[in-house]
Amino acid sequence: MWFIDKAALKRPAYLSLADQIARAIGDGRLAPGFRLPPHRSMADALDLSVQTVSRAYEDLIRRGLVSGETGRGSFVRGERSEGTLPYIPERLGEIIDLSILKPVCEPLHLERMQAALIDLAGNLPPSTVLSFRPNVVFPRHRAVAVDWLRLCGLSVEPSNVCLTNGATAGMTIALMSVATPGCSIATEAIGHHTLVPLATYLGLKLTGLELDGEGILPEALDAACRHDGIRAVFVQPSVIGPTGALMGGERRAALAAVARKHDIAIIENDVLGPLIEHRPPPLAAFAPERTLYVTSFTKTVLPGLRTGYLAVPDRMLPAVMNRHLVTNWIATPLIAELATRWVADGTAIELVHWQRQSLRRRQAVAADILAGLPYLAHPEGLHVWLPLDSPAAEELFVAQARLRGVALAPGRSFQTGPIHHPAVRVSVGSTSEAELRTGLSVIAHLHRSDPEPLLLAI
Repeated sequence: MWFIDKAALKRPAYLSLADQIARAIGDGRLAPGFRLPPHRSMADALDLSVQTVSRAYEDLIRRGLVSGETGRGSFVRGERSEGTLPYIPERLGEIIDLSILKPVCEPLHLERMQAALIDLAGNLPPSTVLSFRPNVVFPRHRAVAVDWLRLCGLSVEPSNVCLTNGATAGMTIALMSVATPGCSIATEAIGHHTLVPLATYLGLKLTGLELDGEGILPEALDAACRHDGIRAVFVQPSVIGPTGALMGGERRAALAAVARKHDIAIIENDVLGPLIEHRPPPLAAFAPERTLYVTSFTKTVLPGLRTGYLAVPDRMLPAVMNRHLVTNWIATPLIAELATRWVADGTAIELVHWQRQSLRRRQAVAADILAGLPYLAHPEGLHVWLPLDSPAAEELFVAQARLRGVALAPGRSFQTGPIHHPAVRVSVGSTSEAELRTGLSVIAHLHRSDPEPLLLAI
């Protein structure tokens, strides 16, 4: 506790203590990864109550400076994190961008959108541009959404569907609906890169859970619920997670049973929807009374079709609708109208089938070029996950690939706790097939060689 000046503590003590720890982090006296003393030890050393120390640690978690790990303690994250983008925001120069997760796109997609816009201009429903109320704009859209959700393996009533501006909006609304600042959310130890900063902004604590080849272990969730006061679990069971895992039906049923046992909510991110051909029903089908199900069209149909569905249990509908109103008001009606038409006339599912075949071909290319490497992928997935030996190896690998004209997503962007799982994520749909082959060849060569450290910054 050398970094705490006991004499300088003032009321409120929890805030004064949190401020001292924050200053020690900010000036480098406490490095990222440092384990803070247990609550009881800190309290005894400073003549404070355990509750005061707990409040201080919770305040630091809300600031994004500290993370809690079930059974291990509280660790310094470093200065308030805005999240590490796994992708390069803009494509600059001659770069093969395998960092951003996108579906395969060809002229076909642009042609379909151009035709849809022409058709929309000729018979635009007045409510799409003139109405201000969701219940006036979206009744027909919700009815069609039910048909799409059925293709995703879920049966819901139209009144239980909330139209959103894509998966991120759905995630935000769902998190705000099931947890208040200071609450704990369980998720995969290697999880959604947006979830870490989003939880920070909402004042939520994340607990990263142990994974295997199917995703979250039920016993890990059970332990976290017993010891860490979990309010909800955020899970990606169908290939979209960084490791590309597809959770089996028995595992889904087991996770649903744990959630029911501890009375916690489930937020299911299923943005690939019907893209994965042979998969179990969603978790929402196993625990419909407590699951908020998120899906969208950007990863399977068209990147610019930024709309989606949030399926909600009856008891959570008021909270979801209120939070949607204050954060978004309503989904963008023009984009929602386009999606509804494409679902109704079969264009959406046709493009999903096209995407599935394209991804199968590209994953076969990856399997050929990366043969012998310890990568993880699904035959219909949008990416490949390639584990590396150490965080230093990850940093060097990403830098060396960039030097050779290939952008990759570093594994650190996906970690939800203090334990780092070094790896790179490689998108297979973000560029042309010729560039993909070149990029994968660079990756394979780097992994099979012993790259020298970079002497010059690039």
